[in-house]
Formats: sequence, structure tokens, C-alpha cells
Amino acid sequence: MKAAVLYGKEDVRVEEIQPQPLKPGEVRIQIEAALTCGTDLKVFKRGYHAKMIVPPAVFGHELSGIVSEVQSSQSSVKIGDRAVVANSAPCGECFHCKNQQENLCDDLLFLNGAYAESIVVPARIVQKNLLRLKGSTAFKDAALVEPLACVVQGIEDVKARAGQHVLVLGAGPIGLMFVALAKNLGCTVTVAGRRAARLEAAKKLGADHVIDIGDGENLVAKVRDASKQPFDVVIEAVGQPNVWEASVHLVRKGGTVNFFGGCPSGTTVTLDTTLIHYSDLTLLASFHHTPRTIRRALEFIEAGVIKAADFVNGECALSDLPQLLKSMTEGNRVVKTLVKVQ
Repeated sequence: MKAAVLYGKEDVRVEEIQPQPLKPGEVRIQIEAALTCGTDLKVFKRGYHAKMIVPPAVFGHELSGIVSEVQSSQSSVKIGDRAVVANSAPCGECFHCKNQQENLCDDLLFLNGAYAESIVVPARIVQKNLLRLKGSTAFKDAALVEPLACVVQGIEDVKARAGQHVLVLGAGPIGLMFVALAKNLGCTVTVAGRRAARLEAAKKLGADHVIDIGDGENLVAKVRDASKQPFDVVIEAVGQPNVWEASVHLVRKGGTVNFFGGCPSGTTVTLDTTLIHYSDLTLLASFHHTPRTIRRALEFIEAGVIKAADFVNGECALSDLPQLLKSMTEGNRVVKTLVKVQ
């Protein structure tokens, strides 16, 4: 079968590989939709991810498809099932799993290989994070489950509720998902970002106000001048140290900041301790997802709250993926791309 294989820094090759045989409890999924992701771009730039993937390895992690092979006759999963699968599953046995923090599991089992004609899903992920789809659910919509589950984790962590003023810093796919979920909760949402197409997408998803930050300089002043209102919650969805630092200056006294965007490895931030202490700020950072938020994400998708049409604005053939990734490193303005693997 054809699959994209990561060999190292900015080195992805589409090759013919031998499909691996199934082990007990595993299933094979014929992939019908695979989507690009900011995390995959980071991995492409770095050439590895210490926890998720070590090259050479098949690549990609946002997918949905049809079950084409099942190893165990006792499995509840059947050939022909339409399914979506998460990119990891917790062990269920460690300290964090037993304390309802499965996203921090000491033995998270990761899955890669979405940019391929098919993928083998390990038994643990089959048991914990393979979900059947309704017949009416489009594969392209379902493939958004994994990133959306991370956003569900983030929106729940800040305890967002109706009537609050929420500021989302960043108008990429993750920032846009925060807009959709915050609006669904009844919040007033402001988005600060760049690129007209993405800000327009934020408006379509219900953002009450959008702020074009231009070159990103003087971010705090630009947001304050444009908003004229305090924010109960600030979501950092960019992943840059200077934006983390700006976030604490944009939330009201007693408010909450979620440092959601992961910054480059080894970077640090400087925060105003007087501001944080005397303003009684709550600072947190959400990471990954849990089996519960995976299921909640699919509920949002199947209810029509999140649709691929609002996030996926590009397509490419699997053979063109290496060039697409290179163009993304150079500032490709597509929000998400559907990779046609069949």
C-alpha cells in the first residue's frame, strides 16, 4: 500500500510499504479521510517527536474510515463499520489514569499512519478510543474528532459558561474550534489573529469581534484599543512565548488564562508576579485529550456544531503531501487540508 513515511527533519516520502499483519485485538481501517494538523507540521519541521513518533515511521494522526479487517471474532468491532479513531489511548492503570487525568497517562500509546491507504489500530486503542459513526456522519467531519477533543479538554478546563467574554488569541484551526465551542456555550467571543481568510472564518463561526493583529507587534495595546472590554477568559492558541506573556495582561482581575498553544521546546516565559498575585489570576495549560473528551467531540460533530466545511479549505493527493508540508513551513494559508489517500 502507499503511505507517507517520516525519515527525519523535513523528510517525508510517499512509498509502497507492506501492510503489517494484525495481532490479537487489532483492526485494520481503510482510510477515507486524513487531515493535516499543526502538530504534524511541528513534527515535520523537527523530524521527530519524543513521545509520539520516532523515524522512520508512518506519519499523520487525524483520520476516519471503514473497518476492513478484524483479528478477533469476539471483537465488538465488525468489518464494514464506519469509524473514527483517536491518536492515542491511556493505560488505565497508572496514577494519573486512576485520578481522572488520562491525558497525562504515564504510558500513553500513540498511533500514527493517517497519511496512508490503511492503518492498523492497536488493541488498546480499539478498546478505548475507536468509535463507530452514524451513517449520516461524513468521514471528513469525523476526522476532526482528535483535535476537537483537545479543544473540548481546554474549554472544560477554563469552566467557560454562558455570558462570559472570551478572548481567543490565534485564528488557526484550534483557535477556530475554541470560537465554535465558546459560542455554543453562549459566550461573547473576540478573536485576535492575522490573515483575512482565517478572521473571516472566525466570523462565520460566530465570533462577535475580530481583531487583525497585523505583524503581531504591540499585541496587548492592539487588543485593548480594539476591544474596550475586559475578558473573563483568555485562550492562547498560538504557541509563542510572547503571546503567553501577553495573555496575562488581557484577562480581567479574577479571570482565567489557558496557555493552550504548545511553545517550541526549551523556550521560557517571564510573567509579572505582582499582576498575577494581586489580580488573583487562574493560569493553566491544557494538554491532549481523554476517552471522555473524544466521545464528547464526536457528539459535537454529529450534532452539527463542528463541520469540516468550516475548517478544511484545501485538498491534495497523497503523492503531493511532501510538497504540501514544505509549503506549510513557508506560510501556507490553508486552515486544514484533506489528504486524498485512496
